[in-house]
Amino acid sequence: MKRFPFLDWMRGLAVVIMIQCHTFNSFTRLDLREGGPYVLTQFIGGMAAPLFLLMAGMTTAFQMESLERREPSPWRRWLISLKRAGYILTIAFTFRFTNWVFSVPHASPAEMTKVDILNCMGVGMAVLAVGAVFRGDARTRFAVIAGLAIAAVSPLMTNLPWSGTPALLQEYLVPGPGRGRFPFFPCVSYIAFGMALGAMVKRAPAERFDRLMQWSMLIGFSLIFIGQYFSNIPYSVYPNASFWTDSPALVVIRVGICMMIMAGAYLWTEYCVGAGWSWMLAMGKNSLMVYWVHVMIVYGSLVQPLKRALSIPQGALATVIVTLMMIAMSALWLAWKSRQASRSAPAPVHIRNDT
Repeated sequence: MKRFPFLDWMRGLAVVIMIQCHTFNSFTRLDLREGGPYVLTQFIGGMAAPLFLLMAGMTTAFQMESLERREPSPWRRWLISLKRAGYILTIAFTFRFTNWVFSVPHASPAEMTKVDILNCMGVGMAVLAVGAVFRGDARTRFAVIAGLAIAAVSPLMTNLPWSGTPALLQEYLVPGPGRGRFPFFPCVSYIAFGMALGAMVKRAPAERFDRLMQWSMLIGFSLIFIGQYFSNIPYSVYPNASFWTDSPALVVIRVGICMMIMAGAYLWTEYCVGAGWSWMLAMGKNSLMVYWVHVMIVYGSLVQPLKRALSIPQGALATVIVTLMMIAMSALWLAWKSRQASRSAPAPVHIRNDT
C-alpha cells in the first residue's frame, strides 16, 4: 500500500503531542495541576487521540479501496476488514498485558481491562467493517452518515440509565466519571470520518491533490467555526450534554482541526522540506512502537520515584528526554529494517557478453 509522507508526518505530530501529555501527566506534582502550564499540556494532548483515530479510519479506507479492486465478494471484503479489526484488538490486549507487567509490583488487575485507545480503535473498526460491503461513493456516504450518527447520539447514550449494566461495558460504550477513557460514543465517530476522508485521498489523482488539500483547509476551518458557534448558543436539543466528553460540537471542531493539520502536513512535506531524513517522519512510521514503549517508560515502575514529583520545568526536560529516546529508537529501528531489506533483496544478475 502506497505511503503518503504527509500522513506519516501527521502521525509523528500526534506522537509528539501524546508524549508530552503522558509525561506531564505522570511526573507533574499534584499541587501544580491546577495551573495554566499543566492544563495547557493536557488541553493540547487532547488532540492526539482524534488524530490517531482519524488516521486509523483513513488507513481502513485505503484497505477497503484496495479490497474493492481485487475482491469481488462483498462478504469476503467484510470478513477481511473484520480480521484487521481483530488484529488491532489483539494488539490492544497484548499492550495492556505488557503495561501490567511493567507496573509490577504496583500492578493492578484493573490495568488488564482498561479501555485504551487501541481497544476503542479495534471495536470501532469492527463495527465499521460493514462499510467494506459498499462500493465507491456509497462507502464514503456510509462513513459520513455513521460518523454523524455516532456523534449525534453520544449525549443521549451517555444519559441512558447505565447503573444496572456491567462497568466494563459502560467503559467501552460511554464516557463517565472514573469509567470511559476512549468510549465508542463519541470516539468512533473520528474513525468513521477518517474513512470518508481516506477514500477521498486515495481516489484523488496526483494533479488534483493540491486542490484537495486546499478544500481540506477550507472545510476544516468551516467545521471549527460551525462547531464553535453551536457550542456557544444558549440552548440545546439535548437535555444534558458535556462539551468535553460527549458533545457533537467538540467532534466537529476536532475533525476540522485534523483536516487543517492534514493540509498543513501536506504543504510542509511536499514543498517545505527536502527528501532527506526527518525525525517527525521516523516517529510517524513507528507510531505504534513509540506509543507502546513510551507508555511503559513514563507509567512503569522503573520511574516510580519521579511520578508526581517534578516541577513544570523538570517535566518539560523529562518530555524532551523521552522524545529524544523515541526518536533514537525509531531511527535505529528504521535503519535495521533497511539493512534487513537490502540483505534479503535478490542479487543483481550479471550477464557476460563473450564475443
